[in-house]
Amino acid sequence: MKLHRFSLLMVVLGGSVFAQTQKFTMAEAVNGLRTNLAVKNISQFSWSGDGKSYIQAVKDGYLITNLKTAKQDTLVSLTQLNRSFSDNRLEAVPQIKFISKSQGYFNANDQMIWVDKSGSDWKVKSSASLDENAANIKMFSDNQTFAYTVKNNLFVNKNGKVIAVTNDSNENILNGAANVHRNEFGIDTGIFPSPNSESVAFYRMDQMMVADYPVIDWSVTPAVNHNIKYPMAGQKSHEVTLGVYNIKNQSTTFLKVEGEKDQYLTAITWSPDSKYIFVGVLNRGQNHMKMNQYDAATGDLVKTLFEESDSKYVEPQHPLTFFPNSNTDFIWQSQRTGYNHLFHYSLEKGLVAQITKGDWLVTDILGFNEKKKEIYFTSTKETPLEKHLYRINWTNFKLQRLDNAEGVHTGVLSSDGNYLYDVYSNASTPKVANIINTNTLKSDNILTAENTLKNYQRPEIKNVNLKADDGTPLYGKIILPTNFDPNKKYPVIVYLYNGPHLQLITNTFPASGNLWYEYMAQNGYIIFTMDGRGSANRGMKFEQAVFRNLGTTEMNDQMKGVDYLKSLPYVDSEKLGIHGWSFGGFMTTSFMTRHPEVFKVGVAGGPVIDWSMYEIMYGERYMDTPQENPQGYAAANLLDKVQNLKGKLLMIHGAQDDVVVWQHSIKFIKSAVDNGVQLDYFVYPGHPHNVIGKDRVHLMQKVTDYFDQNLKK
Repeated sequence: MKLHRFSLLMVVLGGSVFAQTQKFTMAEAVNGLRTNLAVKNISQFSWSGDGKSYIQAVKDGYLITNLKTAKQDTLVSLTQLNRSFSDNRLEAVPQIKFISKSQGYFNANDQMIWVDKSGSDWKVKSSASLDENAANIKMFSDNQTFAYTVKNNLFVNKNGKVIAVTNDSNENILNGAANVHRNEFGIDTGIFPSPNSESVAFYRMDQMMVADYPVIDWSVTPAVNHNIKYPMAGQKSHEVTLGVYNIKNQSTTFLKVEGEKDQYLTAITWSPDSKYIFVGVLNRGQNHMKMNQYDAATGDLVKTLFEESDSKYVEPQHPLTFFPNSNTDFIWQSQRTGYNHLFHYSLEKGLVAQITKGDWLVTDILGFNEKKKEIYFTSTKETPLEKHLYRINWTNFKLQRLDNAEGVHTGVLSSDGNYLYDVYSNASTPKVANIINTNTLKSDNILTAENTLKNYQRPEIKNVNLKADDGTPLYGKIILPTNFDPNKKYPVIVYLYNGPHLQLITNTFPASGNLWYEYMAQNGYIIFTMDGRGSANRGMKFEQAVFRNLGTTEMNDQMKGVDYLKSLPYVDSEKLGIHGWSFGGFMTTSFMTRHPEVFKVGVAGGPVIDWSMYEIMYGERYMDTPQENPQGYAAANLLDKVQNLKGKLLMIHGAQDDVVVWQHSIKFIKSAVDNGVQLDYFVYPGHPHNVIGKDRVHLMQKVTDYFDQNLKK
């Protein structure tokens, strides 16, 4: 929310005041915004190839809308598709990738299926069988060839012919897997097709040297152990190389990447002419990165384009983005100036220019308008609490904001850059979608969603702007009980995360940020939440303030929130509770044991208890290794602080957690027993790090009951 525009928000939208008495059920508070209270949306929006129409999914098909006439037609229906299937008919509309208005493909019933429009009907043009265990499917730019993994090996299907790219019998050597470096550094795939569709680069991850870690399946009798490879901070990490498979020659060449065997390879990018591959080579210490150019045919190093280093850490998170119709010039996203910005590089000249500048960050590149030499992107330029749409000319650096509504905007740019799909929400606006003509900046509304919460009793929400001990602004919000009486005193629950790569406070719908907060407000609680230093979208200084000492600066910042709460006459300072999950579970347990006098009740979910048992990539970025930073690890380790616990603490863990492994809380219980300290504990069998689906209702009921029993009374 824009703090300088308003400090108080009353959420009273639609209907009469008398109608707004309905209370949320727990199921609605937890899953309502994904089920019966879901805000209307435009599903699977995409631009047609010519940029003159847009496509969206509806219940039984896809619609296409002409931009000039606004005429809407059925592009393809489930009925039309099923005419091509005598058996194995489709039960629902598949997720179709449209190549054009008359061609598309989709994956269904263990097949990749291509369909063409034939007259007024759609017919199956061709199909290719898929192994039932096929995963990580990646279509090449020819829209015919595709690669996929089966277990730990990589396969390519070209014109219906299956080619085994790798044949590793050891299941701990993974080819083409998406979970390389445990998905840090922006990694979400292990398969990189060349632009000309003649080759494919792929990660080969050897994790034989990583210790086995048991994850027990308790649903069968006797229980079964499934070992995973979990590289813990300071211990052996996996080793990654990058192979390039030439489909025509059926040969594999590995890039000759020098450096430590356990370094990180990220930002994998092909040159548009398919001759070169660019790799961000980051040392295990994560404080030095080389951007290297390799010859795709030989694997030889061509040259190092540039290097980045930082006394704390470097965190590359994006591949290169080449300018349209250029094999030499590209955009590199870097945080080297303290905020993520766009840098223009040339293979021949090196750094050409820093394109965007300022104490704000670029969050996403949306694309280009080549004719006008414009780059389209989203950023936090207005405020860290919002994202807006911008364009900048890459020759004269003229910057222009393209939307005019407060809130968090996302965009999809047409391939020619002439139209921009803009969808946003803010505290009082559930969802609005517009089409912006980038030549005239005229905006046409295509969706204004109704407020699905209009009949519910909604709380008053105040935006809170505090300052850290170094003067850094901290943004939070306080949610007051419904039927609030300023002469009464209320119990408070502080909900927090406060870890890297997450931001809780944004100007989005609903204003509370979470209907469970509103459920608690309906039941007599004040909820307070705030992003302290270490959390996302505030720049490197803000994030790096926690370096080597996770938990300390964050608690200092959250204490500013506690001081604010205690200053309010309607807060019962003897009844403060705290709740968080994952990093928030670590923060909750840290408060209950390192500042035991502050909170009467805590509920910690999936908590990190000892950072030396957390994964290498994330843990060593923020803490260095336990060998390099013994004091930091000792200060953050909660196993020797359990004896300080004074309040009531409920700890919750998923029994199949492979992110914060179950051993964290199990060891905490053991320490509690050893020290004669009582705490409450609950496990969710069958759930990994997060408890989702219908069982999440059970979880939040348990959390609510715990506060009701121990804080409210």
